[in-house]
Amino acid sequence: MTRSNCRFCLSSLEHTFVDLGLSPLANSYVKSDQVNHAEMFYPLHVYVCGKCLLVQLEEWSSPSEIFTDYAYFSSFSTSWLDHARRYVEMVVDRFRLNSRHLVVEVASNDGYLLQYFQPYNIPVLGIDPAVNVAEAAKAKGIPTLVEFFGEQTAQKLAKKGRKADLLIGNNVLAHVPKLNDFVRGLKILLNDRGIVSMEFPHLMRLMEDNQFDTIYHEHFSYFSFMVVERLFSTHGLTIFDVEEIPTHGGSLRIFARHAEDSSNPVTDRVMELRTREIRKGYLALDHYLTFANKVIDVKAKLLSFFVEARRAGKTVVGYGAPAKGNTLLNYCGIRTDFLSYTVDRSPHKQGHFLPGTRIPIRSPDEITKTKPDYLLILPWNLKEEIMGQMAHIRNWGGRFVVPIPEVQVYS
Repeated sequence: MTRSNCRFCLSSLEHTFVDLGLSPLANSYVKSDQVNHAEMFYPLHVYVCGKCLLVQLEEWSSPSEIFTDYAYFSSFSTSWLDHARRYVEMVVDRFRLNSRHLVVEVASNDGYLLQYFQPYNIPVLGIDPAVNVAEAAKAKGIPTLVEFFGEQTAQKLAKKGRKADLLIGNNVLAHVPKLNDFVRGLKILLNDRGIVSMEFPHLMRLMEDNQFDTIYHEHFSYFSFMVVERLFSTHGLTIFDVEEIPTHGGSLRIFARHAEDSSNPVTDRVMELRTREIRKGYLALDHYLTFANKVIDVKAKLLSFFVEARRAGKTVVGYGAPAKGNTLLNYCGIRTDFLSYTVDRSPHKQGHFLPGTRIPIRSPDEITKTKPDYLLILPWNLKEEIMGQMAHIRNWGGRFVVPIPEVQVYS
């Protein structure tokens, strides 16, 4: 991306969607021996392209800095594993996949999804740039190519005859700075009758539910359905079906094919969602410019909660150390004076500190020891799972706090 130019249509970026100030990289957790070292902060200023209406960040840090040694392991979320298992059951049945097909997943992480194809004896290949998570996938018996995906990687695999019958990309599209190169790669790697299946957070849900914390530097772009449809069409891919799913606060699951392949007709759901986005204003620039004021209101309400809890002598700790939580805490200026620590199930994060705020990350066992009055759920998209896991805080009168779309307290 040329700075200040749209990564899709290359038009000049002039319109602010929301400005969240300066923030560190959201997944750059601080190790204990680095806690007194300086830390880089980058603008978290989001633009909307006046021509194609893609919502996007400028590229302040390269993908290799963000993803080469990655702290997020998908397998530590029980609900996410269940989502992956049900997805595999669905696609195997819907597209009649068998041992003669090849399933390729881009951004395959630790093999959380591809492992569920193994009982069906369907060949799989993962592609992920992070060495540490790729090693976890390989330990599960999942072949994984450690590379960033794009046109070059796709050409290399296609020349070896390794074209995909099902090409999966779940929660990767937002992470791609070179969008056109990435989608060209999908086109190249896809078999003649192959299917592309992708999931990504839906911009409509981000705007309507004030999900500004899902904005961070590793999410380069934020998509409406119509923008993704235009992006795929530009590179010879037709979206023939779409589903609205609840993951990550509201996502889209799209299915695409080669434009020249007519074996999967376009469904009514595609037309319905396109029409609904138009009706809600997603073809009008002015609609996007309303978001910033909503974000300021959420910040004010969350800070008011912390100030009131502090005055009442109540203690608040966090649950989870997700990237979205780091955006929330840094933008709102919440540090150890309000939130003494947070906990996370992942041992890869325990013992480290949150970037920017330097809030310590501990084991969930710490909550039973300190018995806080409130537990702030930072991965609010998993609130039901977390409230079930941590139900015992009610034994001492502990309550749950969910910050998005606005502060809500649950007994």
